[in-house]
Amino acid sequence: MRSSDTSHRSASRKRATAYGALAAATALLAGAVQAGGTASADVQPAAAAAKAVAKGADPGALPVKLSPAKRAELLREANSTKADTAKDLGLGAKEKLVVRDVLQDRDGTTHTRYERTYDGLPVLGGDLVVDTAKSGKTEGVTRAAKSALKGVATSAAVKPAAAERQAVKAAAADGSKKTTADRAPRKVVWMAQGKPTLAYETVAGGLQDDGTPNQLHVVTDAATGKKLYEWQGIENGTGNTQYSGSVTLGTALSGSSYTLNDTGRGGHKTYNLNHGSSGTGTLYSGADDVWGNGSASNTETAAADAHYGAALTWDYYKNVQGRSGIRGDGVAAYSRVHYGNAYVNAFWDDSCFCMTYGDGTSNLHPLTSIDVAGHEMTHGVTAATAGLNYSGESGGLNEATSDIFGTAVEFYANNASDVGDYLIGEKIDINGDGTPLRYMDKPSKDGGSADSWYSGVGNLDVHYSSGVANHFFYLLSEGSGAKVINGVSYNSPTSDGLPVTGIGRDKAALIWFKALTTKFTTTTNYAGARTGTLAAAGELYGTTSAEYKAVQDAWAGVNVGSRSGGGGGGTSFENTTDVAIPDAGAAVTSSIAVTGRTGNAPSNLAVAVDIVHTWRGDLVIDLVAPDGSTYRLKNSSGSDSADNVNATYTVNASSEVANGTWKLKVQDVAAQDTGYINSWKLTFP
Repeated sequence: MRSSDTSHRSASRKRATAYGALAAATALLAGAVQAGGTASADVQPAAAAAKAVAKGADPGALPVKLSPAKRAELLREANSTKADTAKDLGLGAKEKLVVRDVLQDRDGTTHTRYERTYDGLPVLGGDLVVDTAKSGKTEGVTRAAKSALKGVATSAAVKPAAAERQAVKAAAADGSKKTTADRAPRKVVWMAQGKPTLAYETVAGGLQDDGTPNQLHVVTDAATGKKLYEWQGIENGTGNTQYSGSVTLGTALSGSSYTLNDTGRGGHKTYNLNHGSSGTGTLYSGADDVWGNGSASNTETAAADAHYGAALTWDYYKNVQGRSGIRGDGVAAYSRVHYGNAYVNAFWDDSCFCMTYGDGTSNLHPLTSIDVAGHEMTHGVTAATAGLNYSGESGGLNEATSDIFGTAVEFYANNASDVGDYLIGEKIDINGDGTPLRYMDKPSKDGGSADSWYSGVGNLDVHYSSGVANHFFYLLSEGSGAKVINGVSYNSPTSDGLPVTGIGRDKAALIWFKALTTKFTTTTNYAGARTGTLAAAGELYGTTSAEYKAVQDAWAGVNVGSRSGGGGGGTSFENTTDVAIPDAGAAVTSSIAVTGRTGNAPSNLAVAVDIVHTWRGDLVIDLVAPDGSTYRLKNSSGSDSADNVNATYTVNASSEVANGTWKLKVQDVAAQDTGYINSWKLTFP
């Protein structure tokens, strides 16, 4: 959870006191454990929580609570038909699908997530999600990359040893210590940036600059030796607890001793590393089933917090989002506490499927609060679903997803000692002055996070670029402006100065989770996140609903896309009728009749375009004025490797008469991809 760019998401080098990277950096609540306990944590009733989330949503679009056995059955079915699926998708003879995850909606729609191989090699960035109706008809496909996967040479000019040296050098440049190659370079097809390229993936180990384990993945072009990409694999983030008071823990009786083994939640265990930095540690055990005393000086206290936080997160995902465990298979991760000495971080590590927590400054502030635990475990959920690359804008979305659900878990806990808020890490005093690590209502208050999107936001550390999505989630949940929630004062601005009306945190989290698990891929950026959340909101509440419009407005409030009313003011004219775009066919048009204007159009006519398409690089888009004059909005480009078009273009139309019929003209100039004009707007400021 710290602000650094490391694998297993660890803290940032710019802020040595921030959480560890993606996967583990939130505190756990602990308390008096009941004998033989598998009792639930002290949280609001599951039925009430689920009802609150589902209120107003289309019941058919809500997720089924899949049992591990049912999920395994769906995975078997997907594996048995994956060759037919590959054929239906038009994949080449050398391409094969690998089933990674499956979810199902109540109406029978199944969302199957696949990875791909090419001539036996893993394809990084080749993942896709196939939506299949109960009837068996394919309803949609979401691809991480739209380029055709063909003609890739599989013999490398560069030796594996050269790729390994480059990876170790890159890790050292990032501040890693004792760096070695953890795994020998493996040959892969790199597709995450568009054109498929034969490459090596090397994982550099050792330690990061703050003592966090290092898992730096470096991708090297196998033909030129050039570094193509890198990302960190470590993602940072009783009983009588330090932060949550006295709570109930799930434990197990073994002989005459109790252990921190929550058998009612997949067997989640909590271990004591005793200030070590490797291995599993020692499972906590005791004769009285009472853990900690509320003080950091008692080693059981941090364990109680961590164990409680894990229980809350498990319960939230199962009772609210219908997911049994991080991977959806009913199997728990485990927690390790007392990592290192005065280690100011926490992290999730996919390789051990575990969360690890340091004890903070002077070993007095363990990073085991509720929101930190939820944050870190959510890194595991993200890894098991969308797999958002931990770099660039997708890395910011990955980190924000953990903040979003860490916050959701904290509100769900309904704990009087740690009330729900939109502050991240407010309990662990990571800055030494009582201030939180991050603020969702106005992210820039932390001194580094972005309040809204701009073209270079993906170059920030992922803990800072996450501010865009954190701010979006706050606006969607609570709306803009000043307000007090659970005793905390907020005042959230918008990038366009216009207000946003919130729809409630439960609905916002439901939309984000559906988008994460069925719409996002490894390469999703902020524009793609807008598309995915709008699709999720449309399925849940309808495309004319207040919830759908609020998603549009909240994204516009962080400078991603246009508002539901057509932008930042003025008079808008809109056409929302779908128009199919033929694959490699003739141009199609959608018309808008502008009336009631005087004189010519403005020099800053805003043209908001919303096109759903499986590869936007094929599209040429023009604005056609009433007299037939055309204004090019977008050219086709083989390097424009993304789906959909959600953009607002500014056109100098001052030579055109305003009143009349304006047209959006769209042509797909290449084969293999399809889509439609969803809507478009003209706004006269």
